[in-house]
Amino acid sequence: MTSPTSRRTVLTAALAAAASAGTVASSAAPASAGALSPSASAATPAALVDNRFWHTYTDWRCGSADGTRILPGVRPGLVIATPAGRVDHTDPHTGETAAWDYAVWTSPVHRSAVPATEVIASWNACTPAGTWIQVELSGRYADGTDTPWFVMGRWAAGDGDIRRTSVDGQGDPRSTVWTDTLSVDDPASGVRLVSFRLRLTLYRAPGSRLTPTVWRVGAMASDVPDRFTVPETVPGPARELPVPRYSQNIHIGQYPEYDNGGEAWCSPTSSQMIIEYWGRKPTAEDLAWVKPGLPDPQVCHAARNTYDYQYGGCGNWPFNAAYAATYRDMNAVVTRLGSLTDVERLVRAGIPVITSQSFLEEELTGAGYGTSGHLMTVIGFTPEGDVVANDPASPDNDAVRRVYRRREFENIWLRTKRYDAEGKVRSGTGGVCYVYWPDRPTPGRQRVLRSLGLL
Repeated sequence: MTSPTSRRTVLTAALAAAASAGTVASSAAPASAGALSPSASAATPAALVDNRFWHTYTDWRCGSADGTRILPGVRPGLVIATPAGRVDHTDPHTGETAAWDYAVWTSPVHRSAVPATEVIASWNACTPAGTWIQVELSGRYADGTDTPWFVMGRWAAGDGDIRRTSVDGQGDPRSTVWTDTLSVDDPASGVRLVSFRLRLTLYRAPGSRLTPTVWRVGAMASDVPDRFTVPETVPGPARELPVPRYSQNIHIGQYPEYDNGGEAWCSPTSSQMIIEYWGRKPTAEDLAWVKPGLPDPQVCHAARNTYDYQYGGCGNWPFNAAYAATYRDMNAVVTRLGSLTDVERLVRAGIPVITSQSFLEEELTGAGYGTSGHLMTVIGFTPEGDVVANDPASPDNDAVRRVYRRREFENIWLRTKRYDAEGKVRSGTGGVCYVYWPDRPTPGRQRVLRSLGLL
C-alpha cells in the first residue's frame, strides 16, 4: 500500500475543485510540425487509448539526429556518436554542478488516433556510470498551437551521477505536467492534444567514450471519459502464472530515505515480482549496499532504483518501467488497457500485468485496507473469472496471493472518478498499468502485444 502521500495525491487535490464544479479532468522552443511518423499506433476497440513507441531501426532513422547514431543489431538502440555540444547542469537535489557532453534525437510528430486529455511517456535505456538521459514531450492542440517542451524525466539507472527526477512547475495555459503525466486541465472545455513528439537528450561526462543506449521511447495518449463505474466484462478461460510473491510490508521501516520505507513500496515490489518471473534478478554486486540479513534485498534495490527525488516516492510510473528494462533484454511500457478482457489476453499469453488503482476498504472484498493509490500484479484468473493478484500490501510473502472479485477489481482499476472516505470526489487511474516482456517474444505474445499497440 502506498503512503498517505501517494503518487496521485497532488493530482487528486488539483482535480477535487474541478470535480465539485462538474469539470473533472482525466486522470524551450515550441515544436514545429515536422514530418508525421509512420502509422504504427494502435487504439483500443473503444478508441480511448493510443500507443506509439519508437524502437526499430526504421523508427530511429525516421527521427532527427544531432550527434546520435543508431546501434544496429537484433535490438537497435540510439547512442552518442559525436556530441552536439556541452552544457553545465546543476542537480537540484545535490546542488552540484557538472559539465556534460550531449547528443539529441527528436522523434517525428505522431498524430494520435485518440485526441487526448493525458499523455504519459516511457522509455527503456541503459545508462552506465557517467551517463544519463532526459526525455521531453511536446504536444499539439486541435487548434494547431503547440505546448512547450516539457521534461518528462531526467533519468539514470543508478544515483551516483545525477538524482533521477521528475520536474515540477511545468505547464501552459491549458495543460499541466503532474509528475509523469501531461494532463489537459479542463477536459470538459473540449481541449485535446491531437499529436505529440518526443525529444531524447543523451549525456555523458566530457571526454568519455561511454554512452547511454536507448532501446525504446514512446508515449500513451488517452481520452478516458469521466466515470464512476465501467461496463462488466464476460470472463474468459482460467489461467494462473507462477509469479514470485513479495510483500512490501516486511520492509516497513527499512531505508526510510526511499519514500518512508516498505509501506510505500507497492510499485517497485510489484515490478520486482515480474522481473523475476521473467528470470532476471540483480547480482550480488548490485545488492552489496543492502544491509546484511534483510529479507528479499532485491525489493530494497528496486525501491532505491525507482525512487524519484522530486516526487519523493517510488511510484513514478515510467521510472518503474525504466527500472524493469535495465535487466537483460527486457521491454517495459506504461499504458492503459480497456478492460479485464485485455488483461486476460495478456495472461493467457504468459504476460502478467501490474495495475494501478485506488479504493475504499469496502470496495475490494478481502483486501483488508483502503488506499489512495496502490499497485498490484495480476497473475491470473479463476474459472469463475475472478482476479488472482499478487498484492504486495500483505503481511508476508505467503499471504501475497489474493483472489479478488472480478466486478469489484475491474471497477476500481478502470474508473476515473471515485468517492473517498469523506464523500469527496477523487480521481481514479482509468486503467493505467505496466506491461513487461522479454525481447523476441513468442509469436503468440507478439500478436497480443501488437494488437494492444505495444509492439
